[in-house]
Amino acid sequence: MTNNDSIIKIEHLSKAFGDKVVLDDINLSIRRGEFITLLGPSGCGKTTLLRMIAGFLKPDSGVILMEGNDISNVPPHRRPLNTVFQRYALFPHLNVYDNIAFGLKLNKVQSSEIEARVRKALKMVSMTDYEDRDVNSLSGGQQQRVAIARAIVNRPKVLLLDEPLAALDLKMRKDMQMELKQMHQELGITFIYVTHDQEEALTLSDTVVVMSDGKIQQIGTPIDIYNEPVNSFVADFIGESNILNGTMIKDREVEFIGHTFECVDEGFGNNAPVDVVVRPEDIYIIANAENAKFTGTVKSCIFKGVHYEMFVETDKGYELMLQDYNAFEVDSTVGMFIKPSDIHVMQKERTCNVFEGKMVSSTDVEILGGQFQCADCGLKEGDNVYVSVNFEHIELMDNKEDGTVIGEVEFILYKGNHYHLTVLTDSGEKVYVDTNDIWDKGDIVGISVNISDLHISKKV
Repeated sequence: MTNNDSIIKIEHLSKAFGDKVVLDDINLSIRRGEFITLLGPSGCGKTTLLRMIAGFLKPDSGVILMEGNDISNVPPHRRPLNTVFQRYALFPHLNVYDNIAFGLKLNKVQSSEIEARVRKALKMVSMTDYEDRDVNSLSGGQQQRVAIARAIVNRPKVLLLDEPLAALDLKMRKDMQMELKQMHQELGITFIYVTHDQEEALTLSDTVVVMSDGKIQQIGTPIDIYNEPVNSFVADFIGESNILNGTMIKDREVEFIGHTFECVDEGFGNNAPVDVVVRPEDIYIIANAENAKFTGTVKSCIFKGVHYEMFVETDKGYELMLQDYNAFEVDSTVGMFIKPSDIHVMQKERTCNVFEGKMVSSTDVEILGGQFQCADCGLKEGDNVYVSVNFEHIELMDNKEDGTVIGEVEFILYKGNHYHLTVLTDSGEKVYVDTNDIWDKGDIVGISVNISDLHISKKV
């Protein structure tokens, strides 16, 4: 991408509210005329980023460039962009026409031009003949159309949309998605869109920016994001996925769910631990189980309108989600296979927990804001150390007081035969846990580790 293609460049942008880091070193380039969506769960930082582009928040560090000019400290009303909010923010005392014309009148545009531009905006949002209506008499969808018309009538170079369809019902949201896509094509301006709805992001966008914990996880086209997720968070967040532990035997050969499969991935090395993603629609059921790559027993079969969703327990004890146009009876044995091109292999983000700590005695180590007993490893009080713990050796307890430290379950990933949990401790550090127990996001838990499962080395 050349500089001429870019209308907005964000460089090393960070923002914190108190001790909470909301944006952490964000770098992003937005092309002129692009429909780009900031996608992620609540609290990931996407709305904060949008508000900083709009000028409603100032960055702690980093810059926002628009057409090469630093606008980080430019007030909102002097930025050539407009924002459409989730709650519309219409003026209740003005009718539709005056709501749309408000910005133009403020800028002292001639009345003849105001009328022409308002009528064109009304036509674009399919609200012709509504100009004299009281905005309070309009439906939610109509009010959102007026809010969009009020923004585009000012001919901004960039239109910012902060979850603009979240308050609408499902059918109206689908209709408005198509209208927004058409508006974008007709206007030819840059749209920056915020949503937590994955389907909405995939439907509307030229580019999707997936965010989590104040960081960008992946940037790509909807097809790339869906078919080639870079990590387990993206794979789990975008659509339905089977995410499984695997071993890359060698180039184009991977082992998972107790079987070896051909794949198209290379460059991971030999016998390397990896994560494997297989979409439910990419596992094929065949009638003759004898010719299948592996077999399983159907545990559930639910009609989803377009397809049937089934959970199958494989011959090696893994549970997989499948989607098929045909229904298969519960408790029936089925044969399955997966095409090499439908297996997506990802580098493992981590293979165990590693914490920084300090020895408080020869048999006690301080990590995660608490003191854990450990085996005597020849280190002395005050030594700075690294402590590693395997995922399966972390124990979580219902009674938080039974743990050495306390944490909150932040993220849950099902890996086919166990759960991989991310637990945020009171000290702000993350602990990763493999468990067969069922926990819910938000559960407060005690965290404990056996003495023999702590592996300690001196920090050099």
